Amino acid sequence: MSTNDVPASKAIVITGASTGIGRACALHLDQLGFRVFAGIRNTLDGEALQETASDRLQPVYLDVTNYESIRTAANIVESGCRVSGLSGLVNNAGIVIAGPLEFLPLDSLRSQLETNVVGQIAVTQALLALLRRARGRIVNMSSVSGRVAAPFLGPYSASKFALEALSDSMRLELRPWGISVSVVEPGPIATPLWKKSRAVTKNTLAKLSPQAHQLYGPSIKAAGRWEREITREMTSPEVVARAVEHALTSRRPRTRYRIGKAGRVADLVARFAPDRLRDWLLIHQRE
Repeated sequence: MSTNDVPASKAIVITGASTGIGRACALHLDQLGFRVFAGIRNTLDGEALQETASDRLQPVYLDVTNYESIRTAANIVESGCRVSGLSGLVNNAGIVIAGPLEFLPLDSLRSQLETNVVGQIAVTQALLALLRRARGRIVNMSSVSGRVAAPFLGPYSASKFALEALSDSMRLELRPWGISVSVVEPGPIATPLWKKSRAVTKNTLAKLSPQAHQLYGPSIKAAGRWEREITREMTSPEVVARAVEHALTSRRPRTRYRIGKAGRVADLVARFAPDRLRDWLLIHQRE
């Protein structure tokens, strides 16, 4: 698709656009000619985006865990596309919380779900009237962890499994208005979030009590070694951005986009491998 194919009135909202996948999507869609409302958490990230993008891209402060922030951002978006409506929403904002569930602080679990699940629905609710006006599209950023749950990533996997289920329900509920809902399922992507997840492993080890360290320390270290191994097969965030483009512009958008080798393998394992075989694969690939 070229910039000439996109009417100037086509507006897209992307959450979590400061770095990584969100930033790549914002810049890619801006280059295609969309008007992009890029959700950011601080002024410097917004300025960095504007330095690279055209004047079609507008940074908007958006904290998906703060309902006042969501309402303010929704008002800004509505003022920019009140007549034409909103052509697309990319729910990309997310965090990673890891650790053995036995010792996981419940506030950490709540934070994981508030950001990756509740926040996505809150933003969608705030913008649905505009999406309905334009028969727009919704793209929810999931993960291979939304297909296969790995040890010590229980909170993150739970949030992505939930997002997958909510996306399926949303797709059926919004069908009468012609609003499509797609899920993107990346494997390891070369982004700051992945680097943060590796740091999370180190922090998890550091914060474990002596009892927890004795029980889970060796397994968490093995998971860390596995993470370092798969960094060799990381996919560029621009690949994800192209999948998002397809979901937003194709005449027949897919319900799911599996990105990278890990994404395709996870899909096969989730669909065809018995639970015990899946467990064996997940445990032994980390040894």
